[in-house]
Amino acid sequence: MAGFKGRDEVLRSPFQFFPDTWDPKNYVAIVHDPVFVRAMIVTFIGAVIFTILSLFVNSLAAYAFARLDFRFKTFWFVVCMIPMFVPMMAILLTSFVVVTKLHMLNTMAVLIIPGVASSFQMFFLRQFYLNYPAAVEEAALIDGANRFQIYLRIFLPQSKAPFVVVGTASFLAYWNSYVWPVLTITDPKLTQIMQVLGNFRSDRGNDWGLLMAGSAIAALPTIILLLIFSRYIVNGVRIAGMK
Repeated sequence: MAGFKGRDEVLRSPFQFFPDTWDPKNYVAIVHDPVFVRAMIVTFIGAVIFTILSLFVNSLAAYAFARLDFRFKTFWFVVCMIPMFVPMMAILLTSFVVVTKLHMLNTMAVLIIPGVASSFQMFFLRQFYLNYPAAVEEAALIDGANRFQIYLRIFLPQSKAPFVVVGTASFLAYWNSYVWPVLTITDPKLTQIMQVLGNFRSDRGNDWGLLMAGSAIAALPTIILLLIFSRYIVNGVRIAGMK
């Protein structure tokens, strides 16, 4: 609603929910802003790549911990779960030092690679794989399939529900990320959408109507994603929680 209001009308006191005059000029202006549009496109591409890599890496790890037997399995599982209990802010500076020494600043890699492996997603998918009937896996082994073929042809096609849950979480985490991009990205061509919105006041002044229009448009991809997959998300949580 505020996106349809004028510059001064947004902060009017007393507050008025609906605008006096419905004017779409803020929305028209923001969708014709090359900086905003580029940030939306770059962020969307990064979020899709991040989501795909997260699903692949974490599902492989989950399959290994759920279905394979190897030395020190419990120890390595605990090691992989420990980051779940470490706040991001506690390792923010050390993470920045690491990516700086790896010369990853101002690249898409610095936004994608550090967060691909997720303890929560690994644990969530592992719970789902633990429930899968062992007879199917044993039959595939008897037929000559190796472990990767079993994962690729049996477990992966059956992982739709939990994949929607962890995939949506990955997409939202990347899309809404602000602190990490601010630390690692200064190249205007790689600026993320939350950086653009965060720097809006310093770059554009107090044009609150334009900022509200930009925020509404930036929220659309995540809202659409949740509307499309909400049924699968609930079903995925229910299935993965069964043991």
